[in-house]
Amino acid sequence: MKIRRALATAVAAAVTAPAVLLSVTPAFADTKPAAQTQEKQSKPTIKDLEKAAAEAQKAYEEAVKARDEAQVTVRKAFEELSKDSHPLVAAHNAAKQAAKDAAAAKLTADQAVTAAKAAIEALPTDATEEQKTAAATVLSEAEATAATAATAKTAADTKAAETNDALQDARVAAARAASVADKALDDALAAKIAADAALAKAKKEAEEEGQDCEPENDLTAEVTGLPTKLVAGTTTAFSLRVTNGSDQHMDEVIAYAGVHATDKSGLKDTGKLFRLQWSTKSSPKWQDLSLDSYIDGVGALKPGARADVKMRLTLDKATPAGNGVAFIAADFFNEDGSCGGTPGADMYEFDVKAAGSKPGKTEDAKPKPSKTTKPGGNGHTPQGSASATPATNGSLATTGSSSATTSIALAGGAAVVLGAAAVLVVRRRKAGSDA
Repeated sequence: MKIRRALATAVAAAVTAPAVLLSVTPAFADTKPAAQTQEKQSKPTIKDLEKAAAEAQKAYEEAVKARDEAQVTVRKAFEELSKDSHPLVAAHNAAKQAAKDAAAAKLTADQAVTAAKAAIEALPTDATEEQKTAAATVLSEAEATAATAATAKTAADTKAAETNDALQDARVAAARAASVADKALDDALAAKIAADAALAKAKKEAEEEGQDCEPENDLTAEVTGLPTKLVAGTTTAFSLRVTNGSDQHMDEVIAYAGVHATDKSGLKDTGKLFRLQWSTKSSPKWQDLSLDSYIDGVGALKPGARADVKMRLTLDKATPAGNGVAFIAADFFNEDGSCGGTPGADMYEFDVKAAGSKPGKTEDAKPKPSKTTKPGGNGHTPQGSASATPATNGSLATTGSSSATTSIALAGGAAVVLGAAAVLVVRRRKAGSDA
């Protein structure tokens, strides 16, 4: 609105006091879009460039409005300055008439001087002293009147010139206001084009070069309430908590989950046997897990903040007795292009009982420990952090699983589970590149 306020002041001055306009327009000429006055940064982020582009767009839109308003108001100013009722026009017209009258008075006075001189020359040689004195007096008076008329004419001419200058200055000032608006629009357009080009270039470079995401030990994803024993044909509710234990703001946090069933024959068709759904405060409606295994309802997390995801797992009645395993992970993506995530996918093991079975005594599944887990940068040690390859210790029976787990491990189930973890890691990377 700064541009529009400056123009309004300029136009008002154009139809009242040109001197004021002349003092306003230089200040208006210094008005530039915010994007042009920002301090240069050595390495602006995409977020910075997006902000600059938005500001340049806004400045351009304001400049367009200001130019349009200037064109209308300048036309009105010229119309006013062409009317006899306008103070400047009226003053100039009066001064011109006064100059005309003064010129006529001077002409009459000059003619009187010429006549007086002619009368003196026409005196007979025998003219009396009285006649000569009278003729000289008439000449003297005529010359005095002519001198006064000349002075009056000079003053009238000066006044006429001054009022003409004032009128022309007002017209020039009005035209200058339009020119300033045009120049401001040109500058705003140039700034907008430059900002858009810089943003496009940065995005293209980021896309070509890619963005390496660093592990963030202080971003944790932890499952609670998932039993170590589940029965086919039942639904189990549990929770996933994502915590930002770091000191940085995370603009978008995505959780990942994968659930797989195995038996002696290997990895089963999870899509037909298991149905995993999620719900969050921002997306309360239950949703099936996407094909890319990610949960996009977490949103942003401030330093120290956490988000809870409701989960429920339904086992088809046809699910064979065997072993189940869930993988959990989380990543974050910032608007400036930075990203990161939990060092790997945490693995939660559970037994699968045949339909109609009694689960018996059970407890919450615990994540497998990882040899690569390290304390976070702020001293917080994430619980359940694991590497991309879960530790198996040669068997999957270390969490209290039944003998079915041992059988699966002996049948090569461990390798199948590790393959499932690899699939989840690939999906995380794919989802990250599409974010």
